Amino acid sequence: MTHAHIGVTGLAVMGRNLARNFARNGFTVAVHNRSPQKMHSLIEDHGSEGNFIGCETLEEFVTALAKPRTVVVMVQAGGPTDAVIDSLVPLLERGDIIVDAGNALYTDTMRREKDLAAQGLHFVGSGVSGGEEGALLGPSIMPGGPAESYATLGPILEKISAKVDGVPCCVHVGPDGAGHFVKMVHNGIEYADMQLIGEAYHLLRAGLDLTPAQIGDIFAQWNKGDLESFLIEITAEVLHQVDARTGAPLVDVIRDEAGQKGTGRWTVKSALDLGVPVTGIAEATFARAISSQLAQREAARGVLAGNAGDFHIGNRDGFVEDVRLALYASKVVAYAQGFDQIQAASDEFGWNIDRGAMARIWRGGCIIRARFLNRITEAYERNPELPTLLVDPYFADEVSGGVSAWRRVAAQAALAGVPAPAFSSSLAYYDSLRAERLPAALIQAQRDFFGAHTYKRIDVPGTFHTLWSGDRSEVEA
Repeated sequence: MTHAHIGVTGLAVMGRNLARNFARNGFTVAVHNRSPQKMHSLIEDHGSEGNFIGCETLEEFVTALAKPRTVVVMVQAGGPTDAVIDSLVPLLERGDIIVDAGNALYTDTMRREKDLAAQGLHFVGSGVSGGEEGALLGPSIMPGGPAESYATLGPILEKISAKVDGVPCCVHVGPDGAGHFVKMVHNGIEYADMQLIGEAYHLLRAGLDLTPAQIGDIFAQWNKGDLESFLIEITAEVLHQVDARTGAPLVDVIRDEAGQKGTGRWTVKSALDLGVPVTGIAEATFARAISSQLAQREAARGVLAGNAGDFHIGNRDGFVEDVRLALYASKVVAYAQGFDQIQAASDEFGWNIDRGAMARIWRGGCIIRARFLNRITEAYERNPELPTLLVDPYFADEVSGGVSAWRRVAAQAALAGVPAPAFSSSLAYYDSLRAERLPAALIQAQRDFFGAHTYKRIDVPGTFHTLWSGDRSEVEA
């Protein structure tokens, strides 16, 4: 009997395309789905692409795998994933590998890895980015879990991953939940990137009264320079799309109500737990939320005064360039905050994540792939201990060169009443980092006043408290 190199259970679009990718790259793939129809249709439609072994039951599926068995689970996160794992465990043997390649919460992955390790099984939580197309043609892959499992799994994943300059967009991220954590942050950065692009579009349209197609032309031009990325590229295409039913620009007939599947919220929650300010990602997540607050928005339109003026733009090309520079600077902030969050989690959980390697594997296959990830890779190669990406000499110069434009755009948006929360919060974060003093001194004094939370002084070491209810003398805490 021919045994499969790897198995995929869960054959919705992502699982189906991932299985095809394995087969196209010369691997024999066992395929299984809870409803066998999807398994049969995969083989009927794409069986010519490689070697598939169709399995109607989990028992057949596990039997079809070469040892040590490697099973890729592609089902809905949470309870459904746990249910599949629980069904697999009695059928597997010590040393076998279960790979969860869906968007799982990293704490679930940590729990599963610990539980399965106690039973002698390897559990790998692997981020996979690139959507349907990436899963088929080559995604960016972020596997975590035991290093030992990567000896078996790594060559397979590296072969099916995207390649940039011949380098696979796949690397072992770190233990237990590291892979899914990095994928979560990737998605959080994606939220910020998309929101910033949306704000740039909104400002160009409101400020210059351009059509979507004209703005699409601007984005297509931007995609030839430092902003070159998958998201900028598809933005240009979307803005050029005409609705077949009405003849209007497609973007004008789509409801302005952005959905989300939860990874942005996970990123923000994790950042709060770690004490990392991911303001760009948070604002992007909240912007999606407010877009869906339809009743509140409808009520506010007729009640809340704007007292806003018109845009005063003397130079069309100058405004376009200002928005481009503000977009680039804000994108750098979003990525810097994401990499800071990765470092904080790596320190917290002892993952020893190489941030430069993460930038390298995001250069191809994934949704946030962009030219400037080469620059981020180089920045961490120059200094793996960078306290923040913004102080790397290249990015410090690039962002500093766009600060005046960034301020003009944020100010014009505020004066015209055009919401640009991600632009504005990113600029505020930048100013907070470079500030000589922040109002946190006053906040700490307030905390000491009402809660005796103490404070530290700038002139002498130690921790102090003022006797606010007494004679207001200072005592050492």
